[in-house]
Amino acid sequence: LSPTHWQASTFPMPFRSKITVVHDGIDTQAVAPNPAVSLTLNDNLVLTKQDEVITFVNRNLEPYRGYHVFMRALPEILKCRPGARILIVGADDVSYGARPRPEEHGGTKWKDIFAAEVRPQISEADWGRVYFLGNLPYQHFIPLLQLSTVHVYLTYPFVLSWSLLEAMSAGCAIVASDTQPLHEAVRHNETGKLVNFFNHEALAQQVCNLLDQPEERQRLGASARAFAQQHYDLHGVCLPQQLAWVNALRSSDSVVGEVKPKAPLA
Repeated sequence: LSPTHWQASTFPMPFRSKITVVHDGIDTQAVAPNPAVSLTLNDNLVLTKQDEVITFVNRNLEPYRGYHVFMRALPEILKCRPGARILIVGADDVSYGARPRPEEHGGTKWKDIFAAEVRPQISEADWGRVYFLGNLPYQHFIPLLQLSTVHVYLTYPFVLSWSLLEAMSAGCAIVASDTQPLHEAVRHNETGKLVNFFNHEALAQQVCNLLDQPEERQRLGASARAFAQQHYDLHGVCLPQQLAWVNALRSSDSVVGEVKPKAPLA
């Protein structure tokens, strides 16, 4: 069982025909747009849908998930959008790639290395509009997605983050990397905008363009949510397919030993 077609495609050929693709599923009823959402930062700054908010989410801030590319786009985004707030979610360790070697990078955390790289290009006032939120409890994470004006998601060819599908379900206008795992969910100009992974100038331009186009953001967000509901909804799509897969295994003649008829799982 594989959650995405891209992950299934990475297995050796003799195994691929034996793999069923069914995603774990997103509760699209719980993760839905909320025009009345608000989020309080630092106990004093209240953000609503009237504010310009750019969101970026990683489990950990590391190159595998494009943190370095996003940071390199920040100077231009902040210059272009003087009222924007940048909300960055993620811890400062690694989940997938290697940790940086201090002798090569002059630091021990990817978060600090790439922040230090771009900091000389950003004024003190603009840097004050960048918020590193660490790992958020889920009850605060969903409002952050609902609040987002433009959501950025980047990744190497790797496992697709559940947070991207939650962002789609929340109706976010998404700018994402044009890498193969994304093609299953983000279709350029339909459910989001795709940019070259390494081109931070193009990323900044696309984000700024979308911030100037409220009707386009609305169209992309609505299309992204509809796509998530159609393909990744937990109760209506994924869970029934998962149960059908399990029941097929239970009734398969290929199971070793005696197979006795059993009622389908509820």
